[in-house]
Amino acid sequence: MLVTTALIVIGGLPGTGKTTLSRLLAARIGAVHLRVDTIEQALVRSGLAQHPVGPAGYVVGYALAEEHLRQGLTVIAESVNPLAVTRDSWRDAGAGAGVPVVEVEVICSDPAEHRHRVTSRSVDIPGLPLPEWQQVRRRDHEPWNREHITLDTAGEGPQDSLNSLLHHLDRLRLLAPARPPEAS
Repeated sequence: MLVTTALIVIGGLPGTGKTTLSRLLAARIGAVHLRVDTIEQALVRSGLAQHPVGPAGYVVGYALAEEHLRQGLTVIAESVNPLAVTRDSWRDAGAGAGVPVVEVEVICSDPAEHRHRVTSRSVDIPGLPLPEWQQVRRRDHEPWNREHITLDTAGEGPQDSLNSLLHHLDRLRLLAPARPPEAS
């Protein structure tokens, strides 16, 4: 469990393991998981947008994140988060709610493994078009220009990646110490 309300921003290219990691972390710490893919597909289903949606999904995500944070809920905001402007906007949402922001970049440094993940995954949001490997490789993804956590999921199982992220959060003093088991 987190010691304080926080915004944990998880970004990275498709197929790196962001969604799996975000879901596991949300379940472990009792956080709200905001996924921009879910927001974007809802906008498409509503008839208000078509793929690619553009900034609308992110803008809705920022507003929802700040709203949840102001209610004292920890938020895990998950998206590709490819540009400095999107990263800055997530930070602004956290600042607007007066909470710490932790930025996490998820990568898969093994190109063969990354390609396999991209080409073998299935759609978990009905109607969401998944990018092909060449689209992932060509995607604009600006380098991070500030301190953040980088998690390399290559060769790791989801639980290993979660444990690594929990270790980082613990080092940032965001996790409450584990309680000793109660005596019966």
